[in-house]
Order: sequence, then C-alpha cells, then structure tokens
Amino acid sequence: MRRARRDPGLVGTHQEHASELAAALRSAVAGEVDFSAAARALTTMDASNYRRVPAGTVAPRDAADVAAALEVCRAHGTPVVARGGGTSIGGQATGTGVVLDLTRHMGGIVSLDPEERTAVVGPGLVLDRLRAAARPYGLTFGPDPSTHSRCTLGGMIGNNACGAHSVAWGTTADNVRSLDVVTYRGAELTLGREGRGAPPGLRELVGRNLALLRTGYPEGLPRRISGYALDALLPERGVDVVRSFCGSEGTLGVITEATVRLVPLPAEPVLVVLGYADEGAAADAAPGLLEYGPLTVEGMAADLVPGAVGLPRGGAWLFVEVDGPDAARRLVRAADALDAAVVRDPAGQRALWRIREDAAGTATRALDGGEAWPGWEDCAVPPARLGAYLREFRGLLAEFGLRGIPYGHFGDGCVHVRIDFDLWTEQGVRHFRRFSEAVADLVVAHGGSLSGEHGDGRARAELLPRMYGEELVGLFGRVKDVWDPDGGLNPGMLVRPGRLDEGLRFGGLSGTDLPLVEVGRAAARCVGVAKCRVEGPSSGPGVMCPSYRATGEERHSTRGRARLLHEMAIGEVITDGWRSEEVREALDLCLSCKGCRSDCPVGVDMAAYKAEFLDRHYAGPLGLLRRPRSHWTMGWLPHWLDVFGRGLNAGLRLPFAARLAGVTPERALPRVAEASFTSWFAERASDRPPALTLWPDTFTDHLSPEVGRAAVRVLEDAGLGVALPEGRVCCGLTYVSTGQLGAARRVMRRTLDVLVPSGRGAGRVPGVPDLPGDGLPVVVLEPSCAATLRTDLPELLPDDPRAARLAASVRTFAEALEELAPDWAPPRLDRPVTGQTHCHQHAVLGDAADRRLRARAGLTGDLAGGCCGLAGNFGFEPGHYEVSVACAEDRLLPALRDAPPDAAVLADGFSCRTQIADLTDGRGRHVAELLAEGIDKAVS
Repeated sequence: MRRARRDPGLVGTHQEHASELAAALRSAVAGEVDFSAAARALTTMDASNYRRVPAGTVAPRDAADVAAALEVCRAHGTPVVARGGGTSIGGQATGTGVVLDLTRHMGGIVSLDPEERTAVVGPGLVLDRLRAAARPYGLTFGPDPSTHSRCTLGGMIGNNACGAHSVAWGTTADNVRSLDVVTYRGAELTLGREGRGAPPGLRELVGRNLALLRTGYPEGLPRRISGYALDALLPERGVDVVRSFCGSEGTLGVITEATVRLVPLPAEPVLVVLGYADEGAAADAAPGLLEYGPLTVEGMAADLVPGAVGLPRGGAWLFVEVDGPDAARRLVRAADALDAAVVRDPAGQRALWRIREDAAGTATRALDGGEAWPGWEDCAVPPARLGAYLREFRGLLAEFGLRGIPYGHFGDGCVHVRIDFDLWTEQGVRHFRRFSEAVADLVVAHGGSLSGEHGDGRARAELLPRMYGEELVGLFGRVKDVWDPDGGLNPGMLVRPGRLDEGLRFGGLSGTDLPLVEVGRAAARCVGVAKCRVEGPSSGPGVMCPSYRATGEERHSTRGRARLLHEMAIGEVITDGWRSEEVREALDLCLSCKGCRSDCPVGVDMAAYKAEFLDRHYAGPLGLLRRPRSHWTMGWLPHWLDVFGRGLNAGLRLPFAARLAGVTPERALPRVAEASFTSWFAERASDRPPALTLWPDTFTDHLSPEVGRAAVRVLEDAGLGVALPEGRVCCGLTYVSTGQLGAARRVMRRTLDVLVPSGRGAGRVPGVPDLPGDGLPVVVLEPSCAATLRTDLPELLPDDPRAARLAASVRTFAEALEELAPDWAPPRLDRPVTGQTHCHQHAVLGDAADRRLRARAGLTGDLAGGCCGLAGNFGFEPGHYEVSVACAEDRLLPALRDAPPDAAVLADGFSCRTQIADLTDGRGRHVAELLAEGIDKAVS
C-alpha cells in the first residue's frame, strides 16, 4: 500500500510507536539516537515561520548508518527529514518523523584534488570549512550564501543555494559533479550526467513529457529555484540527473557524499560600492553591469542600513566585486552612479560585506522595533525586470499595509525581504495568506520564480501551480513517486504540500502564565539564522556563542536555547514549564556573556532569559532548597564581602572550603585584599571639587583595590576630582547572573536610595522627571558592572525613573577621560598589548573610546574577541571547568601565546584577570594600572 497519500503530519508520530522505533534504531545504527524531549524540541523549527514536532533524532556516523536508519523508519512507516545547519527558510528542515542530523559525524572532507579542482565532502560539512581547506590552493567553492559560516553542503544541495557570487559561479547545482544518495527504499545511487544514477522509470517518465518540460519553465531566469529542475533531464541538456536532484529539498533521497567543483579565487578582489538615488535606480542599473564580468552585484537600500558609515552618497547601493583595480576603474566609469567607493583593503571589504551578510537578521527587526518575518523571502525575476518588479512590490506592500526592506542579489534578479506580518492572530494569518497569493501572481506576471535561493518548503509549494501550471506540478508529484513511492522522505515539501498558513510556529504562545508567554514570545525573536552556531575558533571582535564553540552542541547555542524556551512556553514537547530540567540543563552552560545581545542579528538576549528562568525555576520554598550552593555563595558575594571582609580568607583556608561553598575544586578562590579600596579612599585628602563619582564595585573594592587606586591616580592626573558614593552601593550583577531577581531588585533600590535620594550622582535623561542633584557622571571600572547598570538596572526597575537616570550617567573609564578631560595627554607607554575585550564591553558598552585611549598612549595591537570563560560565577561552579577552559582556549589563550614577549596583558574585567592568572603564568591588568605606572615613571 502506498503511503504517499497519507497525511504526512500523522505518519509514524503516535506515542505508542515512539519507544519501539527508538529501540529499533538503536539496534540498527552506530550513531546517536535521541528521542528525548530536548532533542525533539531542538528540531521542531528551522529558520522559517513553521514548526513540526519530530518523533526523535538520529546522528548517523556514515552512509551505512543512513541506510540502516532509513530501513528501520520504512519498516515503521515513519517519515525522515535530513537536516544540516537548520537554516532553511521555507520549513523544509523540519519533520514529523525522524530527523537525521548529518552535522555531527558526516561533516568531513573526504578528499580535495587541486589539480582537478574538485572535492569530495560529507553532507554535514560546513561551507566555510571547505573554503578554508581550498584556500591554500587558490580555490574556493563558488556558491556562498550569507550563512556560509554554518550552512552545510548537504543543505546547500538540497535547496540549490546560491549566494552573492552566483553571477560569476552559478548556483550550487552548477557546481556539483556527482552525488551519492540513498533512497527511502534503500537504493544506493551515484548520480551524474547522461542518466547516471536515475532510478528505474525516471527516464521513461521524462521521455513521455518532453514537450511539457521544454515549454513549462520560464526563460532568462538565472535564479529559478522553485520546483524540481526536471528540464535538466532533457536529452539536449545531457540527462543531468545530479542537476535535477539539486534543489529537491530532501524529498527524493538522502545525500551521503558529494563531489563538488572548486573555482579559482580572484587574484585581487576589489569591492566597488555604487550609490544610486533609490532602490529602483540601483535595480535598473544592475543588469548593465553584468557585461563587465563582476563577481557580485548585490543591492540594498537605505532603509536596511540607516546611518551606515562608509557607504558612498545615495539612497541605495550596489556592492560589486571585481578582480583587480583595472576592472574596478572600468566598472566605475560605466556605472553612471551618483557616487562610488572603491575598497581594496581586505579589512574594509569585510566590514562592508558584514553589513550585507547580517541583513537577513537585521531585516527581521523593523526600524520601530517591531517584528518582521520570512514568508516572501527570496523570489527572483529576470534581472532586466527587477526595477519594475520592485516598484510594484513596494506598492503591493503599501496596499496591504505592510512594511518590508528588500535587498539581495540584484545581478541575478533575486530579492530578499522580511515583512512585518502579524502571525500571532487569526486575522493576521489570513492577511498573510492573501498577500502571499497576491505577490505570487506579481512574480509570475514578471516571468519570475517564487523562490530564487531558499527553496519552496512549506512557504511557497502550495503556490507552485500559479507559476508552473497544474500539469507540470502534477508531473513533479509523479517524479516524487518514482524516487520515493512510499512518500517517506520529507513529505509535504514541494509536492502535495500543506497550506502555507498552517503549522506556523507562533501558535500556542498564549496562556494564563503571562511571564511564561512573555519569555516564549521573546524567544520567538530567534528566526534561526544560526549566527550563534559558527564553529570555533573564530576571529574578529564577536563573542557569540562561546559555549557552542566549546561543545558543538545545538542545545548550547543561542538558537538552541531559544528553541527550548519557545517549546517550554508552548508546552507540547516540554511540558513542565518553569520546572523544566531540559531548559535548565541547556542554560547551565550559558555564560551570560551577553554576546548574543549584540552579535545576534535579532538581538536575542539569552543572559536575560536565563536570569528570568532561574528566578522562576527555583521559586518557592522547595525551589530555594534546590538552588545550587554556589548561588548562595557566589550570588551573594557582595553581601558576604561587606559583612566579613578579609575575614573570609581564614574560612577559605579550611579543609573542604571549596566544596562547602559549592565551588569546583579545580579553582582557587580569590583572596580578599587586606585593605579595601573604599577604606583607602576614605583616608586620603583631596581639595579637588568632584567631577565624577567613581563606582566602588565589589570586585575592585574587596578583591583588586589596586585597580581603583590606579584609576584615581589617572583621573586626578587628568585634572578630575573624584568622589565616591556616600554609602554602600552594588549594581546587583551577581544576583542577576544567578537568577535571584527579587534580591537583585532590592539591592538595586537600596543603591538608588544611596546615590539619588535627591538625584545626586545621576545624569538627566530626556523625558524622565527631573530630580535635584549635581548630575555627576558615574565612572565604572568593571565592565560587567557597567553593563549591568546600563541595561539590567532599567530593565528590572522600569517604573523607577532614577534607574534610567543612573543608567544614562554611567561612563566607562575611557569614556570618562575622553568626555571630561579631552585635552589630557596620557603617558606614552609605546608597547604592544594583548588580551581580550571584555565580553560585556563588546556587547553593551562598546570599546571605541578604549581603542582611542590605547592609541593615544602608544599601546599597539588589537585585543581578541570572545569570552574568557570564567564569566563571574560560571567558571567557579561544579561541572563548568572544562567548558570554561575551552572558552579561554578559543580566543584568549591563543592571543596570549602569540603576543610579543614584551606585550602587556590587558584585562579590564576581574573575571578575565582571574582566568589569566589561573591558566597562565602571566598577569592581566586594567588599563588604568598601565597608565598609572606610566604617570609615575614620568614623574620619577
């Protein structure tokens, strides 16, 4: 009996079959089989608007495992979906049966032949790994979607991915030589040209439909991705089975190995950015540039990058890459642009390309903070029609009262756009459907393809008859049945699809537990582009996501944690809400580095979600008893230091002190200073009127007072009088990071009572009721405390106007010197530096002022990105030591090893300095210490 006609959402998903299926899979495959709630929750979604709940996951080790898993699933009538990086935007990487995770074991490079310019790769290989392996030979893989740092070759083949360089090197289908695949019925095929690997009956079916295949596809369309590429099977096109398979979205077979073509890298890539009056003018100009042999012709308008620095004059831009300065000059002369910038510097090129690559996430947030979603993400029209299409498309958006920001591959006529659909309500979903139908008709009227890059999936397959007609779409179904007569591979994709307005991931995010709903909605901001899944080690200033780079586990990525929170709020897979152990375990390795707050294109703030979850997970008397001991010791550290001071040192020398404190035995607890910074400050005399309030954070006050003393020395040398608060203050950081938000709010309110009973110490904020006071800036030496005051304080106390005023008054050490003493000349230290920009500094505060200060002092060299791995209480907690060290090994420790012998180690954060002291023979210092030493040497 054929299963293709059965409802794909019901096949093999009954709970009573799940344990039997899992047991059979464990007996048959060598790879991991995981039917846990966490594994299922992590794979309910990809980067689309859709959600399907799988029965479980399998991580096959090799092709034999793939075949064995398919055999078991076929015997149980269970569908299978192959999954790579999970960045598909049409919903095709989700499934109701078994999800094959091909990234864990099948992501290797089998061979690379630079003479033949080919590589044999596993389907789970991340594209950037292939590009890195080919680069020493002057080669690369041509297609390069913006997710190149995490998308896989198998996923690219499944979607026929393209990327910015497709005008030069084509789509993925143009760059695949052969494929090894396994069908649902277990046939192992090697696909190629001249009919090689065609399943029985395919060539005969094509032969009966030659006229339809010759006339049914639009012409002059380089980005025709929608549907099956059956015209590749025509005799005049070489009966190219491998090309016809590309873009089939896992519905025909599972890829186990691919032989791909490599292309030469440009000898001297030059980026030409051309400015035009508006988007339509840029789109009209793009086709005329193709005759100059560009490698890219990318377009975007000002509404995508408001206030962008470094772009030439204009309201829209084309990013055109060419090979060599002569080609760049010819292009600029021919472009007829308002303005142009020619960028030869690789760093400058990377900075500009980063704007374009982040657009998929950036466009998901409207300028007013509203949400925008995929759904009409990547249509394509003939390049000559693009300008006209965009003008009509903008008009259609206005007609439906929607907003979106088009951008994309203008040289190929392909447009990406995220639109502010209301997908939360029934009325909004109906509106979404009507718009999708209308814009599909518009694309077809311009001779276009519903998908120009990401495939059809759930989002567009229902609309394929509008593009191809019922007869050709019916042929798609017959081809599917030849390859997969049981309908077991990714059912509901491309052929016999469900409705595009069904199965949306936003359903179920409602209920009476309002905080749970709010966390679920916040987690739903994650659209799944998976920038957090970049494999480490990496370069550049970014931080996100250190725990994923350390473990390689999806549940330890920002996206994975967001998915678990999303499922916790829905309550279908993860059913115990705030008590969920699956969520707690995933969040346990979150370092609260805040990197996702800045590096995630949509600003997912996992540190805030973690704090909220822990607060509620341990709520109530029983919850208080279940809290880890470290939450009471490390979380309440400011209190214990204020009460016991250096008396804690005696306790730390007791046997089993670390165990009693709930601290991992691999760590030595920091010693409390003999004299606190505040006591030292109280004993000194100064006749300078205060120009600023220096924040005596817990770490500076009790654990590294030398930093506070050095800061005072520098600030006074700059002519700035320093005052301290008239009472004990605390930002609440340790309480927030351990999820004790009630205590954090109490500590913060007491701090506000000390600082601003009449407004003293806090700057004024427009729109906030004025409080009397002197408005002194508050200078914070510890980056994590400054970040807490700037972000967590006003977020946790939104109804207290003093919180917003204090947050606005916070300055880093470098910001204070630049703002309050602009004419001060720092001592010339003239030496290299190494170290790491504090993760909170990168994510919240910014380091532009710090870089300028270092340059003025003659401190040369860049600091590494990433996170040190200690991260406050994280690195001291049991079970975290190995991950903590791995995070340090990602960026920090290599930077220290590679530094010149005379380099000063800069580490403004106490955690960073502690990690450096624990793991190396060196000593990290705050920049204030280096400057103070320079001042003292100059005086002496």
